[in-house]
Amino acid sequence: MLAEALSSLRTKKEDVVVLAIPRGGVLVGKEVADALGAPLDLIITRKIGAPGNPELAIGAVTQDGEVISDPELVGMLGVSDHYVNEQAARQVDEISRRMRAYRGDRPYPSLAGKTVVVVDDGVATGSTTRAALQSVKRRNAAVVILAVPVGPPDTIAKLAKIADRVVCLSTPEPFFAIGEFYSEFEQVGDDAVREILRTARLAQ
Repeated sequence: MLAEALSSLRTKKEDVVVLAIPRGGVLVGKEVADALGAPLDLIITRKIGAPGNPELAIGAVTQDGEVISDPELVGMLGVSDHYVNEQAARQVDEISRRMRAYRGDRPYPSLAGKTVVVVDDGVATGSTTRAALQSVKRRNAAVVILAVPVGPPDTIAKLAKIADRVVCLSTPEPFFAIGEFYSEFEQVGDDAVREILRTARLAQ
């Protein structure tokens, strides 16, 4: 359904790149890339969790190492710059590790002048998604499209201010977790991500 909503891109497939946010987004990204006849790769960002509450995102780190924090939340919680910088450094190391684990030593594709479709299996707070979109924009993509099956209305509205276009199939309220909107939502393993990328490369 998501691929169908993006069907207008099929006519310009030479200029389209699909970037999936691992791990769950890789399954969705594969379907979109296959339907559009576009190459598939990854965009990895990592959340910076609040002190004592790692699930609460106070910011995120792009795969280029840029820190995108939530100044209001950081100030409200009294989080120090030292903490943010320390956590950011850890997440940069983890991003590098995952990129090597999933992609090996292959050079990252040029996004300059391309229509880039950033795909995930859904968004909740949107912190890591926002970082992904901004990272892609800094790589001089011509058009940045966010494509997700589901997300809360307020988060989608915020992300629409960053992306050139947002395709979201459903924006239900109330919204508790992405998994509640899937009949099957099993954990996606590293091996599955590597295999999807391998077969995607062979098909190009």
